[in-house]
Amino acid sequence: MNTIIQARELSRWYGIVMGLNNVSFDIGPGLTGVVGPNGAGKSTLFQVITGQLQPSSGVLTVFGERPWNNPQLLQRIGYCPERESIAKELRPVAWLEGLGLISGLRAQEARRRAEQMLEKVKLAREHWTKRMAQFSKGMRQRVKLAQALLHEPDLLILDEPMNGLDPMGRQEMAQILKELAAQGTSIVISSHILAELEALCQSILILNWGRILASGEQKDIRADLKNWSEQLSIRCSDPEKLVRHLFEAGVLVGFDLESADGLLHVRVKDPEHFYGQWLRLLHESQTEVFEIRSANRSLRRIFEKVTT
Repeated sequence: MNTIIQARELSRWYGIVMGLNNVSFDIGPGLTGVVGPNGAGKSTLFQVITGQLQPSSGVLTVFGERPWNNPQLLQRIGYCPERESIAKELRPVAWLEGLGLISGLRAQEARRRAEQMLEKVKLAREHWTKRMAQFSKGMRQRVKLAQALLHEPDLLILDEPMNGLDPMGRQEMAQILKELAAQGTSIVISSHILAELEALCQSILILNWGRILASGEQKDIRADLKNWSEQLSIRCSDPEKLVRHLFEAGVLVGFDLESADGLLHVRVKDPEHFYGQWLRLLHESQTEVFEIRSANRSLRRIFEKVTT
């Protein structure tokens, strides 16, 4: 895997407050999600990546270079912060065109890029010449993303970009990000909606109190967790018969039976071994299974596991 962002023993503190505490990690191409509660260090990390903050100790590199005081590198990075800094009295096309001119684009190219990016973020053309003070939160988020894309960056840093979007808008935003990643743009994104990151990102970075709790692909994080017990919900024809057989086979560590609707909740100690034996166990139990769901293969369950 090519490394896009690399941190080694990276720390950033504000007086006696630690924003990042001796963290080391690698981020590769594609879509990477950054997960953590408020105050975990996500925004501090993004500000170090985008050259707004200098590390207090350790090293962080982007494309092999340090971002701090490095204008040429920063030209390859697009940033969409959580906070809003949009000039609300301006119109989207005019605002983006002005940013393009400031960054050195010629007038015609700045206009072309502004319109191209507004189309890319799917802001309806009828809103392009309206004052942004009239916009909803979701519409302003689209304009913020267009601003981050204006100079066609190789790396995109997005801090809570889906705040304020309705469900349809979230789906459209997710599709935009997938298309960008498919075209070669590396994207690092944070979100409080863990299901969104689970669907979008193969790789995850979990932060808490300025420390890295886990990083890598979701499946690898699950595999690395010690004493991980899989929680399954099984709807079947005879829950009592099935749970008795699974206990006799020695694969369960606990269960909860909802006999009214035939739903069985079980915890298995060794998930990979269990899944390898599941068809044989089902056949031996002579029970008909209608549905089986994993309760803790989700990103939320991974996050809860590593933060408790």
